[in-house]
Amino acid sequence: MKVLSISTDRKLFEEGSAVLERSKDYASKMEKLHIIVFSLKSHNLKFKEEGNLYIYPTNSLSRWFYVMDAVKIGKSILNKSFVISTQDPFETGLVGYKLKKKFNLPLQIQIHTDFLSPYFRNSFLNYIRVFISKFTIPKADYVRVVSSSVEDSLRKISTKVKIQILPVFVDIPRIMNFQPKKDIKKDFPQFKFSIFMASRLTKEKRIDTALKAFRKVVDVHTEAGLIISGSGKEEGNLKSLVKSLGLTKNVIFTGWNDGLISYYKTADIFLLTSQYEGYGMTLVEAGASGCPIVTTKVGLAKTDLFKNGANSFVCSVWDVNCLSESILKLISNPNLRLLFKTKMQDSIRNTTISKEEYVTKYVSLLQDLLK
Repeated sequence: MKVLSISTDRKLFEEGSAVLERSKDYASKMEKLHIIVFSLKSHNLKFKEEGNLYIYPTNSLSRWFYVMDAVKIGKSILNKSFVISTQDPFETGLVGYKLKKKFNLPLQIQIHTDFLSPYFRNSFLNYIRVFISKFTIPKADYVRVVSSSVEDSLRKISTKVKIQILPVFVDIPRIMNFQPKKDIKKDFPQFKFSIFMASRLTKEKRIDTALKAFRKVVDVHTEAGLIISGSGKEEGNLKSLVKSLGLTKNVIFTGWNDGLISYYKTADIFLLTSQYEGYGMTLVEAGASGCPIVTTKVGLAKTDLFKNGANSFVCSVWDVNCLSESILKLISNPNLRLLFKTKMQDSIRNTTISKEEYVTKYVSLLQDLLK
């Protein structure tokens, strides 16, 4: 089977990156895997070939040329023996549709986020993307989603689309057996209780909600600390909010770091406050690490894996009082933290599949397009 994939993930050009290693595994079970990646000329990316894996940057002059440039590259690669897969139903989905129409090839569209959540429409660009998706999704032969919650959203607009469910792969045994190389308590000894967040600093992640909830926590526990790992366009606004809330001594922005699992394993609480998630990989990573979780009801937190009050605390989006009260309960009750740790790890352990099994399932979904 030959596969053409359309992606936006420029980490495919980074040696040793998780997405590149994963793509090598996929390619090992295919005849050929070609991946076209949206990129700007200024990114200075070069064509990459590793065995039967071929990765092409679009090297576009502007993001507005991504679709046109990707279609042009796709036309130079494709023939009648390919299947096409796109990373999303938006811009990459448009590329997939145009190439499907040109070569009469089967198309799989992947959906990794709950774009039908009303909170997704938080920008003009996302409004346009939702509009595009309503055109591209009916054109797909199959739609692969990462969770049942995304499937439920999709069924509300289309009962005819053929849906495949395959979560994002997380190496659960590796995380559970991982020995921390860093200790969040040693790195930030000024805090008696450590609350950890790992997130892009973008609007939909609602770090502002986390800060408002944390303000209420600090009113009770002045030695509590919120450590936020991540970067993004909202960083400046969030730092200003920290200052206005009087939290400069209690909130630390670390930027991205390579010690996430170590921090999951050594923090007292993991906090997620997103408006929407398709899956929520950090929830699985934190849960597998044994870090008690407080989260908004998004992604996996909308499924049976997360049981409010039994193995985690799950709050409505923007519910500052619920989030702060949940954090306070965990801070004051070490036995509850231990219960959440063991119960969540037990739940996640029961969902574990090996990397080999996952790769086989991923490839089999594409093979379904040929039947």
